[in-house]
Amino acid sequence: MLIPFLISKIHNATVTGADLNYSGSISIDPEIMEKAKVREFQKVEIYNITNGQRFSTYVISGKRGAREFTLNGAAARLVTHGDRIIIAAYALLDERELDSLNAVILLMNGKNEIEKIINGKI
Repeated sequence: MLIPFLISKIHNATVTGADLNYSGSISIDPEIMEKAKVREFQKVEIYNITNGQRFSTYVISGKRGAREFTLNGAAARLVTHGDRIIIAAYALLDERELDSLNAVILLMNGKNEIEKIINGKI
């Protein structure tokens, strides 16, 4: 049986933009993507800490070094510049895989800088 488990989380990121005229996704700085082990076109869940909205989208690479988190397309209606969000990626895992995997959690500050990286056992 496959069970969904958190494999990556970016906690307390600040929304830097919302582009209604772009077709879907969340643009994330590639440096942050690499640290979080999130890949382009990977499905993610977005939890808006500021307004309580929860929705799914996929990741695309933003500008390297810009520390951006821009929601695009219809998702742009669910955030406002400055909102704090959580980005969570999950994977379907077999019980036999659980002992060999770690979840990566990035704790962000208000400037979208990584304050702490936690590698937790699943």
